[in-house]
Amino acid sequence: MRIVIAGGHGQIALRLSRLLSARGHEVTGIIRNPEHSADVREAGAEPVVVDLESATPEEVTAVLRNADAAVFAAGAGPGSGIARKHTVDRGAAVLFADATERSGVRRLLVVSSMGADARHAGESQFDVYLRAKGAADDYVRARQNLDWTILRPGSLTNDAGTGAVRLTASTGRGTVPRDDVAAALAELIETPATAGLTLELISGSDPVTVAVRNIAGN
Repeated sequence: MRIVIAGGHGQIALRLSRLLSARGHEVTGIIRNPEHSADVREAGAEPVVVDLESATPEEVTAVLRNADAAVFAAGAGPGSGIARKHTVDRGAAVLFADATERSGVRRLLVVSSMGADARHAGESQFDVYLRAKGAADDYVRARQNLDWTILRPGSLTNDAGTGAVRLTASTGRGTVPRDDVAAALAELIETPATAGLTLELISGSDPVTVAVRNIAGN
């Protein structure tokens, strides 16, 4: 499959690119900073420089054309300020979903956040982030021409992945290594029966492949 990842230089995206390329998939990583190209190539993906905060729908659609699946793994980051929660965490996600639909690609996976809710209360930067992610998730779920899956990990760590997770509609609070988030995404991409599901992910006791297979059968 050809898979396009938005936010291709992100920590989860680089891990995912390595996994997908090792499985024989062709991976394209959308990045904003051309200086990140070497890192993306080292991870096994082909970098394409497109700034999702300023790109036109046509520009993003062109990158997605002839892909088999798309992954939105972009994020403004914790030090980016409130404004970019709107322009990246919501705006770029909406643009990417629109472009995915326009390109004729049906399979879309979105890396969201546990607690994302467009009606979330509060005015802190994290509150704004959760509202932005929730609004983006709502927008994706309304796309009738997309086979979407939304993944909401718990608190992310850089610990080595264990390969054991809990993946359900509601897991409760917990942590999860980025390694295991990437592993879950790789399995979800190849499991179309998970389309239409919003899933939470934390560390647990089920091997990733088993967790995805179980949720796909529900």
